[in-house]
Amino acid sequence: MRPDFTIRKKLILGGVILLVLADVGLAAYSWQLTSAPNASQPSWQLKMLQKDIESAQKIREEMPKTTADCDAFEKSLFPASSGYSTVSAELGNLAKKSGIQLEALSFKPTDMPNRGLKEVAAELTVTGNYKNVIQFLNGVQRSTHYEVESLILAAGTGNQASSNVIKVVLHIKTYFRAAA
Repeated sequence: MRPDFTIRKKLILGGVILLVLADVGLAAYSWQLTSAPNASQPSWQLKMLQKDIESAQKIREEMPKTTADCDAFEKSLFPASSGYSTVSAELGNLAKKSGIQLEALSFKPTDMPNRGLKEVAAELTVTGNYKNVIQFLNGVQRSTHYEVESLILAAGTGNQASSNVIKVVLHIKTYFRAAA
């Protein structure tokens, strides 16, 4: 039985050696792949990465101008001390110019202490014919101080419904500079 055992031992030893050689070969191949990642990376991926880097550099270059524009915008906001009357007057003038009636205007302020701003949600109700209401809405949207959040077509009273007059409830948002 001795000769069978030595042949079996040689076969097992040969198998182990083959496994070790295969393991060494795979390790060398893996090391080669990780040592040169750009060589195996497709050119379209390299182009995408290069575009991302160029975009980031462009943003970095434009950051001072963007910061200055943001500061200028914040300085253009109405001061909190006179903002409510300014907004009321401005919306009233816009309504008068558009030929509509501003029926109601209410404000709901929210402090933003970390930014030095006050967010003011305003709800206003306007009535007029369709063309004039649209003209008013365009004027509000063109202003840099107001953000139109929503508008709701409200039910008109009995005599308004017959004379082509519509009523719109408008929700807008604006910001005031906090007192410095």
